[in-house]
Amino acid sequence: MFNKMIYPAQMGTQSKGSLKININTRMKNKPIENAKITISPTGDPDNIIEETITNISGQTSIIELDTPPIDYSLEPTGEQPYSEYTIKATSPDFESVTVSGCQILPDETAIQDIELTSIESDVVASQQITQPVVIPPHTLFFNYPPKIPELEIKPLFETGEIVLDEVVIPEFIIVHDGPPDDNVAENYFIPFKDYIKNVASSEIYATWPESTIQANVLAILSFTLNRVYTEWYRGKGKNFTITSSTAYDHFWVYGRNIYSNISQIVDSLFVNYLSRPGVEQPILTQYCDGIQVQCPNWMTQWGSKYLGD
Repeated sequence: MFNKMIYPAQMGTQSKGSLKININTRMKNKPIENAKITISPTGDPDNIIEETITNISGQTSIIELDTPPIDYSLEPTGEQPYSEYTIKATSPDFESVTVSGCQILPDETAIQDIELTSIESDVVASQQITQPVVIPPHTLFFNYPPKIPELEIKPLFETGEIVLDEVVIPEFIIVHDGPPDDNVAENYFIPFKDYIKNVASSEIYATWPESTIQANVLAILSFTLNRVYTEWYRGKGKNFTITSSTAYDHFWVYGRNIYSNISQIVDSLFVNYLSRPGVEQPILTQYCDGIQVQCPNWMTQWGSKYLGD
């Protein structure tokens, strides 16, 4: 799907980032103790640079890994600001899983959750070949389809039947992993906060100032809650809440790593959203990077005021 290369930070010691891995069972979400973990640069998967095992909680200790300089993620230099690593998790009686392209940023802790399927207890799953997780490039380092502009406040008569009479923070949402009309794309039942953390980690850099991350998280929350409140896709006869297409919604990536600081900010803000005076509906807060894509009158991620300058 994507060409993997070895970047300088994967061959030297320019800066350091951290990685913590959580291994759980897929069906019952129980931690797996003594799972074996190997880590290698994605551009050189046979070069194992770290080996470890999980503790009783299914977690590894914090692992330090090489990254590019932090300046690459604070300004749009054109240089890849993160290193990519391949993680393989194995445990007796479970299908092994490989995650390719885990993104490590300098001075931040990445969190990689991996679910293993039991060979013996899950007959259906044991008949299937576990597919590797491939994390594609970050939205700020790749040209994905730009957002198709929409009204930030939806006229209610355009959205079909409105099920909600007030803004509700859902426990789960259904993510359609493709454009709205892609009928073969999978739907994923995702905890709401986990979805926001995934999107934020996919669309902004964890190295940005806290206030910048907060502003972007609020935008993501407002956009998502607008989709929930208006039953936007349900009103069009779809069986999901939101898509993973950058042209329509946010970039959500199955199995990708998130970042500790982004996770903490989402936990503190997830009941908040942006609205207009006299309008209960959350704003469909649209934005772009301001470099690869221009979007007048929208929030721009690389704008100086959002980076604390």
